[in-house]
Amino acid sequence: MTEPLTADDRGVTTSPTFRSLANPNYRRYAAGGVVSNTGTWMQRVAQDWLVLELAAGSGATALGITTGLQFLPFLLLTPVAGLVADRVPKQRLLQLTNLGMALPALVLGVLAVTGTAEVWHVYVLALLLGAASAFDAPARQSFVSEIVDPGDLTNAVGLNSASFNAARLVGPGLAGLLIAALGGGAVATGWVILLNAVSYAAPIWSLRHLDVSRIDAAAPADRGPGAIREGVAYVRARPDLLLVLSLVFFAGTFGLNFQITSALMATEVFGKGPEEFGLLGSFLAIGSLAGSLLAARRPEVRQRLVVGAAIAFGISVMLAGLMPSYLTFALLAPVTGLTALTFITSANTYMQLHTDAGVRGRVMALYLMIFMGGTPVGAPIIGWIGHEYGARWTLLGGGLMTILGVVLSAMMYLRLERARNGRVAAQPDTVRDEVADDVRTAPAAF
Repeated sequence: MTEPLTADDRGVTTSPTFRSLANPNYRRYAAGGVVSNTGTWMQRVAQDWLVLELAAGSGATALGITTGLQFLPFLLLTPVAGLVADRVPKQRLLQLTNLGMALPALVLGVLAVTGTAEVWHVYVLALLLGAASAFDAPARQSFVSEIVDPGDLTNAVGLNSASFNAARLVGPGLAGLLIAALGGGAVATGWVILLNAVSYAAPIWSLRHLDVSRIDAAAPADRGPGAIREGVAYVRARPDLLLVLSLVFFAGTFGLNFQITSALMATEVFGKGPEEFGLLGSFLAIGSLAGSLLAARRPEVRQRLVVGAAIAFGISVMLAGLMPSYLTFALLAPVTGLTALTFITSANTYMQLHTDAGVRGRVMALYLMIFMGGTPVGAPIIGWIGHEYGARWTLLGGGLMTILGVVLSAMMYLRLERARNGRVAAQPDTVRDEVADDVRTAPAAF
């Protein structure tokens, strides 16, 4: 049976997988995102290569410092960034954050092209880029729900992930070809970084040309004190959101460490070189892209999908640790990528769909903080496990911890639900009836 097509304002039909593209605002927004995402992945490769060129003999350490500085603002600034996203019109805020990300790229590109770049320049500019990204992320995550109908949000989030992973497939390879064609040195990386700086013009242009009358913007949050605490309190009162955040913490901290686990498996277990390691990233990206497109076809997201995807991801990670050869490990990589993206997109969509618009920016900031903040906790643990017990245990342990996290999170959820139901039962009849109505309309977990 063929699924019905969706028609946009001009009568153009789209398949269910791409139904959000029937929305002119989302179509413009997504087009700008494709260009910017490709430029971002190009800069990641070029910036790493530039650091290796500039820090001869200590490249690994310099790369670690650069990555840490670019990541640090997400831990320090995300709560404030979420509040800003709830107080400032997101269309305007995203134009500013894209400009804020373009400027460090422009400066670094010019420094590299002119041959004056030094390692400390990269450190400072990576920190500034990370700061702009920290303010961009919660606004971008929550803005999607303002430009598409609630019934299309799952589809739009899936398409955003597909765009990101398609760029992940194209951007690094394109950057490598350009760097090689331009001589392979620091100057060559500068031209690629400049291309990324220019790529931010695409989302800025698309944001400026959205139809404001079709944006369902949330009312700005109050400017009184305690707004960040209000967002935290909102989440604490919602066992369903706490369940999703707990799952995200365990999977993000212990399971989503592919850069470490794939590198260790490729080199220590299978005795392969950088080319084979790079191919593993491409295989993962293929699965991730497939997972994104499948998510785009999904009409709704329930907690059971988030929980089931977390379990499937944990199992696939453990199976990867048991693969006997490089070929079987590589063939399983798309499955791991698919389950990972299914979990990530379903968790992201659930948080957006089941959060009040007035606090959505703060809630998504908390989501991003937990999702990304687990990396500096989990990566050293996974690295230590690999050193002490071997590369396979980085995957076996990561998958096991993810599944254990599902069990602990489910137990926490059931306990909180029982406590909430007990409080409802203790209320006077009129209050109990009002709360019971809220409970009945709340999404079921399983």
